[in-house]
Amino acid sequence: MTKTILIIDDSPSVLQMVSHTLSASGYRVIEACDGSDGYSKAVANSIDAVVTDLNMPGMNGLDFIRKYRASPKSAGVPIVFLTTETDDRLKREARDAGATGWISKPFRPEQLLAVVKKVAGA
Repeated sequence: MTKTILIIDDSPSVLQMVSHTLSASGYRVIEACDGSDGYSKAVANSIDAVVTDLNMPGMNGLDFIRKYRASPKSAGVPIVFLTTETDDRLKREARDAGATGWISKPFRPEQLLAVVKKVAGA
């Protein structure tokens, strides 16, 4: 069965790169341009994992995680941050909010695939 991954990022080039990397490996991809768009797509679809940016206008990645984790639809869905941020305090805050993992930008496609495969399965 094909796994569905929700990607949330306000950068069209990052969305395109992540989407291409995952779909070329057989994942179904849903794209969202910010946290609120991501939240509405996350609760409207059956998803197997979320890859989200942290710094976005409107609802940022941390706010998205807090809101999504309050929904029963998020049960068992891993959430991975894909961000330029490397601050340990932010990583702790993300983990406390319900994030599963953290990938720093710039990233290598094989690194992204390895993390998604680990949290969502192939």
